[in-house]
Order: sequence, then C-alpha cells, then structure tokens
Amino acid sequence: MTALLRPGRDEDEAGFIALIDACWSEYPNCILDVDAEVPELRALATYFAEAGGALWVAERDGRVIGMAATRPLNQDQAWEICKVYVAAEARGTGLAHQLLERAERHALEAGAHRLVLWTDTRFEAAHRFYEKRGFVRQGSIRILDDISHSLEFRYTKPIRGLVVEALDAAAAASAERALARLLVDCVAEGASLSYLPPLSPAAARDAWKRVSSDIALGRRILLVAWLDGVLVGTAQLSLATEPNQPHRVDVEKLMVDPAHRRRGVGQALMRRVDQTARGIGRRLLVLDTRRGTAAEALYRVAGWTEGGCIPGGELDAAMQPRDILYFWKAVP
Repeated sequence: MTALLRPGRDEDEAGFIALIDACWSEYPNCILDVDAEVPELRALATYFAEAGGALWVAERDGRVIGMAATRPLNQDQAWEICKVYVAAEARGTGLAHQLLERAERHALEAGAHRLVLWTDTRFEAAHRFYEKRGFVRQGSIRILDDISHSLEFRYTKPIRGLVVEALDAAAAASAERALARLLVDCVAEGASLSYLPPLSPAAARDAWKRVSSDIALGRRILLVAWLDGVLVGTAQLSLATEPNQPHRVDVEKLMVDPAHRRRGVGQALMRRVDQTARGIGRRLLVLDTRRGTAAEALYRVAGWTEGGCIPGGELDAAMQPRDILYFWKAVP
C-alpha cells in the first residue's frame, strides 16, 4: 500500500513519538525524552504553525511512517528543514525524497532563498541522503546540552536562482558524490579536464578527495554553482604557485553540467573567479584549454587574452592530438 502524504496534526502525537524514538534507538546513547527536551512533540502541528512553517506526515495503514517539517529563520531569507524521519521498513522506497521535496517546495514558494538543517553527527545515513539532495556541510559543529550529548552538523544549500559560493574543506568533502557525478558527466561529454572517458566514479571521487585535501591545506579554492538548488558547476583556483609568483592564480577544472549549459553558469563562475582572486590579492590569472571548445569562446568573451599554443598538446577521446591554448588575465 502506498503511503499517504498529508499535513501533520497535533493528534499525530503518538505516531511522531513512536517514529522518532524508533529512529533514535538505532544509534548508541541517542535517547528521546519528550517532556524534558522536545515537548513540542505533544502539539507539533501547532508548534510549526505558530513559527510560520508547516508539517507533513506519511501514513500507511493508519500508522505514521514518515514526517518532515520546515519553518522560516530570521536571517538571510533562509528556512530550516526539521524533523525528517522515515521508518526503517519504508527507507529506500523514495518516501524520504517525497517528504523532503514537499518541505523544500513549501519553503521555496514562501520566498526562501536558502535551506538549512541540522543533523546529528551519528546519523551517517542521513548525511548521505542530504548530500544526495545537494546539501553541503557548512560552519561549526553545534553542541547540544541534552541527555544524548548530541553533536550536530549544519547542512545548507541555496535554492533560488543561480548562486556561486566557495566551499571549505568540510563542505567540499560532503559534496564529493555530487562533484564526482559532475566530473564523470563532463568527461563523457568530451570536456578537456585531463581525463579520458570513460571515467569511473571511484576515480572521480579520488580526484575530489585530493581537492578537499588541498582546500584544507590552503592550496586551493573551490567555487561551486547551484541553479535552483541543483549543483551544476565548479571552478578551482590553485594557489600553490612558486615563491616568485605570489600574485598569480592558476584557474583549473571549470565544469558545467551538460544538462544545464547555456544558462549563464560558466559566466557566473568566471566572474566569481575574478572576484575571488582580487579578494585574496592575486592579480594575474592563468589557465589552459583545448582549442575549439565552448570554454575557449567563454574565456575570450570574459576578457582573457591568448598567450600561446602547444600544437597537439593533448589527446581527445579518439586518441587524436588536439591543440592546447594558454590564456591569461590581469585583475585590476
């Protein structure tokens, strides 16, 4: 029987408590004390309504098997995703995606520009789920003074329009799956990214692990573009220049999801490259690309100057030699 998704009611109290208690009991020392720590469960629909938010339930055979909620935050047009739980027997059915999609859509229609959620550091399956939905870790771990001694990760993503942001090492690590898919898809489309198709997901994940490590060491900046909540592009700034080149940045691995090209993503990434370089005091940008690509045209339009060519400097998917062009740009 398919689960029924409906608005949550205060009368669902027993179902909410039973569901959350069952989910928490899967983890060591994770204890639900309703009246001492989460008394809002006694009238949860009223709690979210008074906060300006909303609550949904997934019900099957009269039993609560899933829930999700959202509410506005008093900052940066952000909404919080809350109380996302699915019974063990309903996982892997797409129900969690349906519930989160309902909450995300409500927040978007209410004017949200960003979503935020907190999740216990022990809930590793939940982390993978949120990362699959495009959320990335951001900020410090939150310490709760509760009976379970909870520590929580903060996850977030922009959901409205085209947004480009820099990711720190933790955020980059949390985005590895999405970034690996992006790299595999771009290589399959013939992008000049130092790899040949087919690129395995494992090799792509390894590549992004190295990027995350470089970010942690201060050697690299990773820019990521979201379009309406979907991670669709990246660019990297390599800071590991020689001692006599402290003013230089090497721009690497510009990628745009093949399904989201010609929507301004590449231009937005390159504008943010300029801004980021200027912000860290780097005034000379350098990159290379294959001749005859859409990337070449993008760089020329963005004001980059061709500085040279290596004929046959790389091989394409058919193992045919292709020219490599070098570009540079001065940032005032």
